[in-house]
Amino acid sequence: EVQLVESGGGLVQPGGSLRLSCVASVFTFSSYYMSWVRQAPGKGPEWVSTINSYSTATSYADSVKGRFTISRDNAKSTLFLQLSSLKTEDTGTYFCTNVDVRGHTAQDLAVLLRFRQGTQVTVSS
Repeated sequence: EVQLVESGGGLVQPGGSLRLSCVASVFTFSSYYMSWVRQAPGKGPEWVSTINSYSTATSYADSVKGRFTISRDNAKSTLFLQLSSLKTEDTGTYFCTNVDVRGHTAQDLAVLLRFRQGTQVTVSS
């Protein structure tokens, strides 16, 4: 079973930056597509970004395109999300998954993340 632990969240002012990390406890990390998902307060989870196994392809939700960058270090079994030009609407709990969740509904994501802690990002002045 893959275990994923996110870190790097915090309180940041609008326009600021954060770098999130996700460490995976799995030997075959490089075989997985990896995704980031977030959940804003009072809303359902939404897909943020996905990266393929060897970082040759990435995709982003329109709401974060040009501001967030997904990357990975397969040697360290670690996934990253660089958040820049942050907006108040980026506030939420961020989760990583070892699933390509593009096309998943909010309900699908809620089931997938139901036992996960994530890392909290708060964008506020």
